[in-house]
Amino acid sequence: MTLRFPADRRTLLWAFALLPGVALAQYAWPSLVGWFVPLSLYTGFCAGAFAHNQNHCPVFEGRSMNALYASWLSVFYGYPTFAWVPTHNLNHHKFLNKAGDATITWRYSKRNTWLVASTYFFVSAYWQKGVTDAFVRNVKARSPRFYRQILIQTFTVVAAHATLVTLAILLHGWRLGLLVYLCGFGVSAAMGLWGMIFINYVQHVHCDPWSKHNHSRNFVGRLGNWLVFNNGLHAAHHEHAGAHWSRLPALHAAIAPEIHPDLCQRSILSFCLRTYVLGAFDQRYRTKQIGRAAYDPPGDLGLSSLVP
Repeated sequence: MTLRFPADRRTLLWAFALLPGVALAQYAWPSLVGWFVPLSLYTGFCAGAFAHNQNHCPVFEGRSMNALYASWLSVFYGYPTFAWVPTHNLNHHKFLNKAGDATITWRYSKRNTWLVASTYFFVSAYWQKGVTDAFVRNVKARSPRFYRQILIQTFTVVAAHATLVTLAILLHGWRLGLLVYLCGFGVSAAMGLWGMIFINYVQHVHCDPWSKHNHSRNFVGRLGNWLVFNNGLHAAHHEHAGAHWSRLPALHAAIAPEIHPDLCQRSILSFCLRTYVLGAFDQRYRTKQIGRAAYDPPGDLGLSSLVP
């Protein structure tokens, strides 16, 4: 159970204490479930961040421990974490919001409005499914060991959530039990899935994927990055995909002077309030394209104008 990086002691504290603690506390005190919702949203986002980090830079030295940890995270993430490999590691990092990326932000619109941003989850999830299905078929044919991990993660998610919803109902009856399960685990998993796709959107919409450093939007506030394990420092992550999350502040500092100022925001909350609330009434607050657009490659013949 050797850690590769000492900083992951905090990762494991969150993963094995905070994530289950927040969820199961609601089983113990069902009258307080409403008060726990903000924490459930936070732990869900953390579960997604941990799944992302684990697939780039595994926590443990040993293969078996990493496999067990991935299955554990899958329960709180609400989906088998192997899916990050085909859709994120092998696809998004390769194409970086350009044509070929299953998670492109401009598939149906060049605009960045609340309607586009809030529905992006469904668009992105639909197109990611094809990439994931093809990956699973390939793994099944070529790598029995990895395919077993996929099956184990999938079974773990289904079995764990079936057990958790049954436990909640046995403890508190149908109506309250379902509410406890949904607030304890459902809200958290939904936030993990939706939050990861949403932040991918805001970190790339109207950025320049053809640029050396302006390909990603960064959220640089220290407290925010401490809470989400430096997942706001996205440009450095793309340029050093295998780097441990604890190294990202230093890597970001090295390139920060060369990043367009509009792509280094203090807080994702203030960014969203300005862009999607104020921007709904005044276009001055909306984001504008920085540099060359993803749909406007060098040598483009004007076909990008077909995108609405």
